Amino acid sequence: MAIDEPPYSVVRADDTLEVRHYEPYLVAETLVKAPADEAGNQGFRILAGYIFGGNKGERRIEMTAPVALTPTKIAMTAPVAQSASVGGYLIQFAMPREWTLETLPEPTDPRVTLRAVPARTIAVIRYTGTWSQSRYEDHLKTLKDTLAQRGQTWHGEPVWARYDPPWKPWFLRRNEIWLELD
Repeated sequence: MAIDEPPYSVVRADDTLEVRHYEPYLVAETLVKAPADEAGNQGFRILAGYIFGGNKGERRIEMTAPVALTPTKIAMTAPVAQSASVGGYLIQFAMPREWTLETLPEPTDPRVTLRAVPARTIAVIRYTGTWSQSRYEDHLKTLKDTLAQRGQTWHGEPVWARYDPPWKPWFLRRNEIWLELD
């Protein structure tokens, strides 16, 4: 069964990474204040509630890929002023292409927000296997090192994009890490 993905074109590809230009697309997202190993599951459940009818009109929205997880940093204002702390993870579901911000049903869960992601160019490293933090960190290091060696700069936090359900055999799972290029 084919699952819809945000539209992109491949700008450049080699054995290590792929550079993609993404067209604008819509996401449903939620901020989860939990460790990485818990945030993905918590965020998935919140967003799944939205697409499975937890919205005004109780409309179902087709599942898409990937499920994206991005670490966020939130400045603390109290009790310790001006210190930064890990604020959690932003979990996103890309919305199917036929929807617009005007036609997507309004979420009934206040933790779910809808927004447009602008066009952008992304460096991507792709790998198979489990969703462990150590595998993520190893591949992120490879992606950053490769970009640095090529003199390519990036900005923002990395995005961990997971394309498959947990019941898919680990050796067939598609995982990616994205960095937005300058």
